Amino acid sequence: MIPRLLTNQLINALHSMPAVALLGPRQVGKTTLALEIAQANIEKPVSYLDLELDTDLAKLDDAEGYLRTFENKLLIIDEVQLKPHLFKILRGLIDLRKRSGENACQFLLLGSASRDLLQQTSETLAGRIRYLELKPFSVSEVSTQNPLEFSPEKLWFRGGFPQSYLAPDDDESWQWRSDFISSYVERDIPQLGINVSRTRMEKFWKMLSHYQGQQINMSSLAKSLEVSHTSIRNYLDVLTDLYMVRQLQPWSGNTKKRLVKSPKIYIRDTGILHRLLSISNYDDLLGHPVLGHSWEGFVIENILGSLPDRWNVSYYRTSEQTEIDLVLERSSEVWAIEIKRSSSPKIKPGFHRACEEINATRKFVVYSGRERFPMSENTEAIGLVEFLKFMQT
Repeated sequence: MIPRLLTNQLINALHSMPAVALLGPRQVGKTTLALEIAQANIEKPVSYLDLELDTDLAKLDDAEGYLRTFENKLLIIDEVQLKPHLFKILRGLIDLRKRSGENACQFLLLGSASRDLLQQTSETLAGRIRYLELKPFSVSEVSTQNPLEFSPEKLWFRGGFPQSYLAPDDDESWQWRSDFISSYVERDIPQLGINVSRTRMEKFWKMLSHYQGQQINMSSLAKSLEVSHTSIRNYLDVLTDLYMVRQLQPWSGNTKKRLVKSPKIYIRDTGILHRLLSISNYDDLLGHPVLGHSWEGFVIENILGSLPDRWNVSYYRTSEQTEIDLVLERSSEVWAIEIKRSSSPKIKPGFHRACEEINATRKFVVYSGRERFPMSENTEAIGLVEFLKFMQT
């Protein structure tokens, strides 16, 4: 269930750019997608290098000499964030081959760290590389498989990682997510050279889950973990760069109101969120205090995953707690989105006041039902599946 849009983008990039980076969290299917697309759409030999394998890593003792042997081939390099110095070598080889007339893709890089982190730690490949992101399963993907019977509850509860969502039962899904979290704190974070104990990072991650959809209190977290405010910021940025956390930035337009300036924090995959909170079944989720914020994060992640990069995204909140869950802006369009778990959503007056303050051109309530109907003050209630389809029109 790979998004057709991403598949087309990857194929186009492989035919038009000398290097392509396919990024996303671990276990999301990057390697499978890369090999399938490359072998089916590239008319030259394809080779694969996994930097987590000692045998493949040893081949890069003389990295430039080894990479030179792949002329007129496509080389897929997996977990490229483990060798950021390769970017400097790749840049030189790309420029050398361009002068000799080789323009098709030469290197397909797979990474489990964000573009920002790769660019901070490596030579830039600006103008030579296109970055694409592969996310866990989304509502748009899963709903197209069986649209008449699709219900988002399973995807919301288990999350979108393929092995969690497709597990034969909730117990197996739970165990996979437990192993996934352990692997991240024991192996993936230390591999990036980040010096933090497994116990402390796992505790921080669990504490962060209690702030789902809220601003975090860094001083309180620092005190609880007995570390500095700076360390808390670093931990948060690490989880953000590894695609585990989203920091939704506050709206920054002109208004006379005093605005909240801290980002809202979301564990991006709700299956991981529920495991961190020890929510082991769907009934427990329905009675848990995180219910509303979990649904909010699920909706936001699906919307942003389907949103073209021409849109700016933020949330709006004043010091008086007048709030809009999600603000989407493009050119002269300003969409205000309220997110409700209820099947019969109601809007607080503060939402309409906030819409006036940002000059919203469209107002939506995205809720857990399926019907689409008008509400007060030119606001429209719409289900998540329908809203995702509407965004593509």
